[in-house]
Amino acid sequence: MREIGIGLIGTGFMGKAHAIAWRAAAGILPGALRPALRVVCDVDTGAAAAAAAQFGFARHESDWRRVVAAPDVEIVSITAPNAFHREMALEAIAAGKHVHCEKPIAPDAATAEEMTRAAETAGVVTQAGFNYIKNPLLKHARAMIEAGELGEITGFRGIHAEDYMADPDQPHSWRTDPSNGAGAIADIGSHIIGMARYLLGPIAEVNATLETAVKTRPVAPGAAERRPVLVDDIARLTLRFARGYGGSIEANWVATGRKMQLGFEISGSKGGLVFTQERLNELLFCRAGGDSARAGFTRIETGPAHPPYGQFCVAPGHQLGFNDLKTIEMAEFLDAIAGGARRGPDFREAWEVQKVVDAAIESSRTGGWRAVC
Repeated sequence: MREIGIGLIGTGFMGKAHAIAWRAAAGILPGALRPALRVVCDVDTGAAAAAAAQFGFARHESDWRRVVAAPDVEIVSITAPNAFHREMALEAIAAGKHVHCEKPIAPDAATAEEMTRAAETAGVVTQAGFNYIKNPLLKHARAMIEAGELGEITGFRGIHAEDYMADPDQPHSWRTDPSNGAGAIADIGSHIIGMARYLLGPIAEVNATLETAVKTRPVAPGAAERRPVLVDDIARLTLRFARGYGGSIEANWVATGRKMQLGFEISGSKGGLVFTQERLNELLFCRAGGDSARAGFTRIETGPAHPPYGQFCVAPGHQLGFNDLKTIEMAEFLDAIAGGARRGPDFREAWEVQKVVDAAIESSRTGGWRAVC
């Protein structure tokens, strides 16, 4: 097993998730490459030093360019705010590094395309942080759909709702800065859009309405001064998939009481599937027909029969968590770098998701259906 150097940019929520996953991947899902934590970076030197000590990075930096330029770093893991993704990724690609970047990778599709084409020209492997689709039960759901167990698909309903922006006194941050892109439609909507694509294929058209529910926010924590919010809090999309069926998606970061309602319902002529990230170890399946007195959804509980669950725990029902999904994501990325299957989602898939986001924004602005192209 060869060591491969990791450089992590950012020490916030996602930075910590990356550090945990890189450490765990080596032991739980070992492959040809063993991640070695070389350097962690944050503009806050104290945060960088603390992360280095906590997770075992060899050193820390306050300038991300030193991470990209470091000769002992082969993978750059980007968890900085969205507005910085382009510059960091392009510089890492130019230096011949493989790049993992959190979603959305860019504020718009044109920038995502630029990043994608640069990576493909350079021949480096990329990964975008859509870790929720790494759930073994989501892979099982897709296999069921592809095997025809649901029959002809008749509809999709998806949602990603949380309440971390529900408080009107939650101050402005990078999330409400338009230079980072759109609001809820990009920040969490990209997850359910990516999940819909993963399960049912490309989205061809959208008809969307984006709404700003909290019109102003404090300029800083506790500040009396408020300024307008210029990004969306709620996005509602009607969809047409390329395969012909329709559906809907809601993205909402002001959904009071919701912490992680990322889920879907898929209906088909032979059956239906229901999933929510709030119960991420369960998939509900209903088979059409049979005894109507016993009709309804059956719970499929994750276990060793759903790889790679068994490498985390030999017993079913003991459950995976968020960081386990991130670990699977990193292990699959390492496998792709080593020459194995590229299971993504890579920058090209992130670009496709961003096309849907952009089409939704344009539809809301002008009215009517917009093609995703």
